[in-house]
Amino acid sequence: MLEGKAIVRETDMPDDMQSHAMELAYQALDLHEVSDCQSIAHYMKKNFDEIYGPTWHSVVGNDFGSCITHLCGSFIFFRVEMMEFLLFKDGKDLSKDVAVKIA
Repeated sequence: MLEGKAIVRETDMPDDMQSHAMELAYQALDLHEVSDCQSIAHYMKKNFDEIYGPTWHSVVGNDFGSCITHLCGSFIFFRVEMMEFLLFKDGKDLSKDVAVKIA
């Protein structure tokens, strides 16, 4: 397990959701080998899908690049020691009906 403090590098999530993401990261690191990034990412995605609805994506590792589009209020990029966590929601936000008028 990595014992360091989580450091948020970038986010637009509400504070409570940020705290939840970091708590899940610590739980995942307790449950899985640090080298098993796929299982850690799956644990994070599964829990966020269950609690906040589907279409969450999770990337975990110590060396990756990304270029993403996400729904507002659903993005966090943080690290615990040398392990990076990227968690975001993509897709149609089914909780909001948005009407678009075409003139």
